[in-house]
Amino acid sequence: MSLSSILTLERTLCGAEGRSKKRVLETTCQFICQDVLSLDSEDLCDKISAREQLGSTGLGHGIAIPHCRIDNCSSITGALIKLEHPVDFDAIDGEAVDILFVLIVPDEAHDEHLAVLATLAKLFSDLDFCQQLRDAKTSQELFQIAINA
Repeated sequence: MSLSSILTLERTLCGAEGRSKKRVLETTCQFICQDVLSLDSEDLCDKISAREQLGSTGLGHGIAIPHCRIDNCSSITGALIKLEHPVDFDAIDGEAVDILFVLIVPDEAHDEHLAVLATLAKLFSDLDFCQQLRDAKTSQELFQIAINA
């Protein structure tokens, strides 16, 4: 799986605002739903938040992969968000998060969900790749770095 198969420029945002985990997730869900019209931002935020309550998706090193399965999603969908200011995400290492990759998967896609999560976790464990993302100044640059990984 390559990021280009699930990520678009329209779902890539550099410099997103938000001072709390809750606000970042709300803003991110609204951003995604502007591009994926079949999704409802409140429903998506509820699903993402419910998953976060099971355990933080903060991987460490400033990276989080909020994710959920949702019934009105027709294909695996990703969004890449670089925050203007890092926020506490209850990450395993206690480090504030400044890079999020949001993963939305059709409700019935159990195996694919786990496979894509594993791929993303491996990709985002590459600290050089993460630094390149942090160095991006525009959404276009952020997107290009991601899809060329």
